[in-house]
Formats: sequence, C-alpha cells, structure tokens
Amino acid sequence: MSTARITVAGDAPYPVLVGSGLMDQVAGLIGPNAAQVLLVHSPAMGAAVQDLQASLRAAGYRTTGFELPDGEQGKTIAVAEAAWDVLGEQAFGRQDVILAVGGGAVTDAAGFIAATWLRGVGVVHLPTTLLAMVDAAVGGKTGINTAAGKNLVGAFHTPLGVICDLDLLATLPPADLRAGMAEIVKCGFIADERILTVIEADVRAAADPSSPVLADLVRRAITVKADVVGSDLREAGLREILNYGHTFGHAIERVENFRWRHGDAVAVGMVFAAELAHRAGSLEGAVVHRHRSILTALGLPTAYSPDRWDQLSDAMRRDKKARAGTLRFVVLQGVAAPVELTGPEQSVLRRAYDAVSQAPL
Repeated sequence: MSTARITVAGDAPYPVLVGSGLMDQVAGLIGPNAAQVLLVHSPAMGAAVQDLQASLRAAGYRTTGFELPDGEQGKTIAVAEAAWDVLGEQAFGRQDVILAVGGGAVTDAAGFIAATWLRGVGVVHLPTTLLAMVDAAVGGKTGINTAAGKNLVGAFHTPLGVICDLDLLATLPPADLRAGMAEIVKCGFIADERILTVIEADVRAAADPSSPVLADLVRRAITVKADVVGSDLREAGLREILNYGHTFGHAIERVENFRWRHGDAVAVGMVFAAELAHRAGSLEGAVVHRHRSILTALGLPTAYSPDRWDQLSDAMRRDKKARAGTLRFVVLQGVAAPVELTGPEQSVLRRAYDAVSQAPL
C-alpha cells in the first residue's frame, strides 16, 4: 500500500506517516542535527529496538536503550527520574532526540521525558499498537500517573514526527487490537461517520490487521485527530471533543487500578456518554443503540459492574476535565455533532450508569 502523509498543523507542524515498511523513515525524522538517540521502549519491543539501534548507528547516531516497565507501570515519576539519570550520564543535549517505541503508555512517558529534559528535546514516536497509532502518539499530549489519577502530570510537547508502520499490527494480540478499535469508533462518532459505515459493512475486515479496510480506518482516525489538534494544540476548546467516552472511561481505569485496557474502558465510557446524552434529551435512542451494536460487533465491552457508582463518581470528580468539582462531559447531539454537557443532575448521571451496569461482569 502507498504511504499516507498526514500533516498536523500548528506552530510546529509535523508529519504522521501511515503505511507499511516504514522503519527506514526513522532517521529522516530524527534529522541531521542530533548526535545521539535514546530509544525508550516497552519490554516486548526489545528485539526490534536492537535492530533499530543497529540501523541508527549505521546512520551515524550514538544510541542508548531505555526499557520501561510494562503498561501503565512505566508512567511514574520514579521511571521518569531513572530516564533523566540516563540522559545526564550520556550528556544528552538539546539537539539530541528521544525515539519512543511501543504502545500508548510508552509514547506518553517518552514524550513527558522529552518535554522535561533541558526544558524540551525532540521526540519521534514509533507507535507499535493500534491504540497508540490513532490516539496517544498523535497530538503532543504527554503524561504520567500519580496516586490522584491518570495523566494528571504532563506537558504539551509536539513531536518531530510519527511513524505508523501497519506491519507492526500483524503480531499485536487480538485483545489489544480490539481495544485500539475503540478509539477509531470514537473518531467516527465525533467527526467522521464514514468510519462507522465502513465497520458496519464488514466488521471482520475492519478488524483484520492485514486488511486495506483497517488501513483506511487508521488513516481516517488519524486525520480526524490531526484536524482537531492542529486547530487546538493545548486543549483550549475544540480538542476536548477527543475526550468522548474518556471521563467515565478514565474512572473505570482508576477504579480497576489500570487493569482494564484503555480502549475497553473508553468503549464503556462512550456508551455511558450516549446514555447520558439520551437521558438529558439531546440524543436519539437509535444512536445509543448504534454505539452498542458497533462496539459489540467488534468484541468490545459495553457494560460495567453495577456496584461501583460511588467510586466512579469520586474518580470522575478528580478527573482533569472536571472544573471546581463540576463534572463535564463530551456528549453527542447526533453523529459527528459533539457538544459539552456541564454539571448534569445526579439523577441523570445515575440513570445513565444504571443503563451501562445491567450485566454484571
């Protein structure tokens, strides 16, 4: 397939390359000014990182590997501090570049490390999961977790570029591929209905990592995100529509101590947001049903435990999208028509929760 080049606009525009066989594009994004590269990676990417290091050394860079703990365990201040120590030992300069190789937790953490070292060094993202390709790696948001919540400490830090090599999806575990589809579905509901109709037409092809259908969905989802973040880098307004499903989804992640995959939690979060909009009078029931139908067809969850409301409510109030304890949600008035719902009544929130907690886990 041909390589798509999607530009994220803003003060420092950057490319997102989408296609197959793109590993040889990494050095081009790092550029000629860097002397060395720190490869921040997940444990699963150790072998691939060795190959990348060999390739980058052949291109004239000095390289160092830094392996993160797996998943959200890699997004802590202690891990960031360990990375800073390595950067100091290597005399890592402002012209040097960090290469993030892994899923969304890796791009979040590596981006934060890049944003904070010397007040900002270059970072290139090489996402290896579907979720990271269509969400975490694009947009310049970085973050680590604290005891108070997910991604509450972070910075906006625009990457030099992003490489989405779809060949990497061939070895992705099916559960992780499914979780990534949730963010693609989100882009369909907030901006590009064609995403939804493509999935509905052939759900099997849509979730097949070797299918041109999935390749098209990835390009469409990245284009949605690029269009939004290019207009609103720092989440001052429009960008908040990308949080569709995330307020309730992040609460699930926190209550579950991050044992749930992000995409699974967002899938339930979207159904909650749809039920909330329906009960607030802004969304037709048919669109709520469409949420459940598409997500269920993809094998994603649409329900959560019925006995966790107090914990979830507390977690949502601590979410970074809340204002002075007032809950704020992105909801829909229709497909591709997102709006903000601020301070919904507790009775409406509870009815929406009841609607997504009918089936015990």
